[in-house]
Amino acid sequence: MAPDNKRPQGGRQPQGEQFFTPGATGLRKAVERRSAVPMTFLFTQVPRWVAPALLVILLLVGFAVANPLGGVAVLPVLAFVGWLAYLSWPSLGVGGKVLRVAMLTFLVLLVATRFGAF
Repeated sequence: MAPDNKRPQGGRQPQGEQFFTPGATGLRKAVERRSAVPMTFLFTQVPRWVAPALLVILLLVGFAVANPLGGVAVLPVLAFVGWLAYLSWPSLGVGGKVLRVAMLTFLVLLVATRFGAF
C-alpha cells in the first residue's frame, strides 16, 4: 500500500503552502530564516493553548493596569502581532493588510497611553 503522501510528484510544495517567501532577499529572508526556529518550537513543543492564552492574559493586564506596567504587559503582544503581520504581509490582500495595520495601530496607542504619552 502506498503511503498517504500529500505532496505532489517531485516533492515540491504547492505555492500557497511554502513557509518562505519565494525570491525573498535581504531583511525579509533573514527574518523568515530566524523565525523558523521559534515558530517550530512554538507550534510543536508548546501546547496549542499556551500562546493564545498568554497573549490574552497580557492584553487583559494591559487593559486593566493603567500605568507603565500595563504598557510593558502589552509589548510582547505588540511584538508577536507585528512579527506575524510582517511574515504574512506578502500573501495578504488589501483587507488583511488594513486589519493588521489597524490592530498594530491600536496596540501602539494602548502602549503609548499606558506610558503616559496621551
